[in-house]
Amino acid sequence: MKRRDFIRGGAGSALALGAFPHHLFAATTKKNANDRVKLGPMKVEMSRLAMGTGTNGSGGSSNQTKKLGVAGISDLFKAGYDNGITFWDSADQYGSHPHLRAALKSGVPRDKVTILTKTHASTESEMKADLDRFRKELNTDYFDIVLLHCMLDGNWTEKKKGAMNVLSEAREKGIIKTHGVSCHTLEALKTAAATDWVQVDLARINPAGIAMDAPPEVVVPILRDMKAKGKGIIGMKIFGAGRLRNRADECLQFALGLDCVDVFTIGTESRAELQDLMTKIPAASVRG
Repeated sequence: MKRRDFIRGGAGSALALGAFPHHLFAATTKKNANDRVKLGPMKVEMSRLAMGTGTNGSGGSSNQTKKLGVAGISDLFKAGYDNGITFWDSADQYGSHPHLRAALKSGVPRDKVTILTKTHASTESEMKADLDRFRKELNTDYFDIVLLHCMLDGNWTEKKKGAMNVLSEAREKGIIKTHGVSCHTLEALKTAAATDWVQVDLARINPAGIAMDAPPEVVVPILRDMKAKGKGIIGMKIFGAGRLRNRADECLQFALGLDCVDVFTIGTESRAELQDLMTKIPAASVRG
């Protein structure tokens, strides 16, 4: 069996049956959490692993912000930075901007980390207001990546045209480095693949198809199309929103072995979890 055949044939059922084909996703060279990766057409540099702040987040909070608070997340992100994890994933929906601001204040140089945030803005005025507020909340002059958050409709480009125009202008002015979307339906993902404006896509991907837009055998070809067009792909829901944590090795190896996923984000809730990831990622990348 080849890797593409495994994906086409239905990765979810294979994982559920405990028959994950490790040899198909094993590499000859180790990949590490702190590897340097240049993402998308703007070549924004970051670590392979992003530290997430909203495994499950809504209404201005998340499991991470509730459990750890500002000081806890600041300490965790500083620990990640000290280990070469320089990609920070936040969102207005998670209420995590103050937490990242505290991490920066703890001694992390702003230009040494890549900060991603997400917005629900649709109009030009909403997007301008969000960019101003977000920068104040983080005490930063710029963002590395700004994504339109949680696209659901296939015609999201029409509904978000105003916000898209503002982000394009912000990129030209150096207020952001690159822009894109996160998708939560198959139709939205297909639109993202077909839209030149999308430079970066945050895509749900894991071998069991849990909390994804469609099964892996449907999603992966779309991500490959995106990649072929030069878009940067950030994987999310690597552990199925936490439901696959007991299958971490398989999930990591699957993500690491995909030729269409550049980097991925995983939310941890302790230094021990972070260290466990940093150990498991290189081991999973070459596991036979």
